[in-house]
Amino acid sequence: MKTTYKSPQVIAEIGCNHKGEIQLAKELIKEAVDSGVEVVKFQKRNNKELLTLEQYNAPHPNPMHSYGDSYGAHREFLEFDVVQHKSLKEYAESLGVIYSTSVWDTTSAKEIVSLDPVFIKVPSACNNHFEMLKVLRDHYKGDVHISFGMTTKEEEEQIVSFFEKTNQSQRLIIYSCTSGYPVPFEDVCMLEIIRIKEKFEDRVKDIGFSGHHLGIAIDVAAYTLGATWIERHFTLDRTWKGTDHSASLEPTGLRKLARDLKATYKSLTYKHSDILLIEQLQRDKLKFREK
Repeated sequence: MKTTYKSPQVIAEIGCNHKGEIQLAKELIKEAVDSGVEVVKFQKRNNKELLTLEQYNAPHPNPMHSYGDSYGAHREFLEFDVVQHKSLKEYAESLGVIYSTSVWDTTSAKEIVSLDPVFIKVPSACNNHFEMLKVLRDHYKGDVHISFGMTTKEEEEQIVSFFEKTNQSQRLIIYSCTSGYPVPFEDVCMLEIIRIKEKFEDRVKDIGFSGHHLGIAIDVAAYTLGATWIERHFTLDRTWKGTDHSASLEPTGLRKLARDLKATYKSLTYKHSDILLIEQLQRDKLKFREK
């Protein structure tokens, strides 16, 4: 049976790598566009809703990467409001790429829904937040992308079934993911893409891969195994302050990733004739003939 591959869609996950600076966020968008991606993505949190008072006031677990005196203050420093997200969306679209955001709580989901992006992402940490998922299912018409990191098979089924209850699962794109920063290759578990595809392919819109590994050696394999959407964290400098930078690609790496995936897509065909035109000259010149 022939396999038909869709054009790969590369997501530059800028997340919070903008260090709380709106101009740096726009610079990251521009660099991602120049690298050849289809999507730039950020994150949106209402920290006082998402965190308990104890979590909010606790020190950052890795103080050298903290932008505040507490974890809550750190998260607030990195947060953009909905007006700033609107400006990022407009800027991204002016450059010809899709803007999206991961939402971590119900309030953030409602705020980003108001911007009506092409799709909204649900991170692995929040994919069991059914109050938030209900907002995305019932009050939003775009696609919903959901990562399956740190998620049991029973929980995966619950998530997809939740959208099927109202016939909305064909708006779902589900991602194979291992939640770690960075993830060693032996824990990427790439064949999970096949498992997820076999179980859910007929029930959802598409399959993706969210990678937190180092380098770009295995992303093409993710695509050929069936993940149309390839998401990688993106930064301008992996040595910058912040916990996500070390598992992110810099512009050169992102550019090579987008290039390699597009080249792979072009190559995934069958021969349309026994002897291709490009081969005929070589056949005439080199092919063995009986004397």
